[in-house]
Amino acid sequence: MGADANANCDLELAYRRFSLALTSPLETAAGSIDVREGFLVRIVDGTDAASPTAGYGEATPLPGWTEPIEDCEAALDRAERALEGGGPEDALEAVAGNGAARHGVSLALADLQATRQATPLYRYIGQGPMVGRVPVNATIGDGPPDETAHQAAAAVQRGFDCCKLKAGCRSVEADIDRVRRTREVVGPDVELRVDANEAWTFEEAARAIDAFAELGVSILEQPLPAGALAGHADLRERAAGTVSVALDEGVLEHGVDAICEAQAADVAVLKPMALGGIDIARKIAAWFAELGVTPLVTTTIDGVVARTGAVHLAAAIPNVPACGLATGELLAEDLGRDPVLFESGAAVVPQAKGLGVEGVWQE
Repeated sequence: MGADANANCDLELAYRRFSLALTSPLETAAGSIDVREGFLVRIVDGTDAASPTAGYGEATPLPGWTEPIEDCEAALDRAERALEGGGPEDALEAVAGNGAARHGVSLALADLQATRQATPLYRYIGQGPMVGRVPVNATIGDGPPDETAHQAAAAVQRGFDCCKLKAGCRSVEADIDRVRRTREVVGPDVELRVDANEAWTFEEAARAIDAFAELGVSILEQPLPAGALAGHADLRERAAGTVSVALDEGVLEHGVDAICEAQAADVAVLKPMALGGIDIARKIAAWFAELGVTPLVTTTIDGVVARTGAVHLAAAIPNVPACGLATGELLAEDLGRDPVLFESGAAVVPQAKGLGVEGVWQE
């Protein structure tokens, strides 16, 4: 977490479970998401008893991506004891191998340190220049053609110029029709991406790429199962620069070196909750970028603490393309007020110290 993370071990960790309903189920090829359950994490520095400093994190497991919620809770319990008996590095060691739990603990520690230093979180983790905005895409669920087109058009009216369409719940021909209908409605200037969530065979993905090239789709995300590294490399060769191939689930499956050696991706989708924290995700982003693969950041439909952390992560990545950060509107309720303003297809990065999230921990 940085050399000064262990400078003061008068720290106390606490966590609380929460459940956040979605406004409506988000349909994906991996299944329907209708609620997000997780843990709000707080680490307090009690050195100054009169004015304690707190850092906040969020551990929100997602089936298929992270540890189960029971394992997450057990890991947070270990971290609580480890921090009390040791220090920050001991707490992080206690949650090693538990992506969501480590995300919650590491984010709380980073928020605490950035708050101590009175600097925005993205500058603490990236040591870079001030960043005012990061581009974002709208996320469109896997609905029927007219519904998909209507949701994309509504997003464009709200200022988004990039829409990611979930796909894979129906035949590939039906998904091509959905994209075609959406393109007709939003016009030629809106960037369209498609996320198949591992749903297709190679032959189906090949048909999709051929059609998407004509429809101006910029990125096809995870068309094949995560293990099909050679298949993604073949699809990338077939696309010949017309449609970029992105790996999402495949990032966890294979890692940076294997993906780059196979030349299996143009784009790497980084989910900090699944990767174990924004600190790890930022290192992976720099690694991919050095090897010629474009990193972008998405959430796992999280609460405001994790979403804001993802915005700070994106702000710490130079020249990041539109990221999947505008997911707060998918929640019917949240942990607190969202400090991130979305306008004109961009997230306005909080410039307050730390995360910039307030009022999430009610005594």
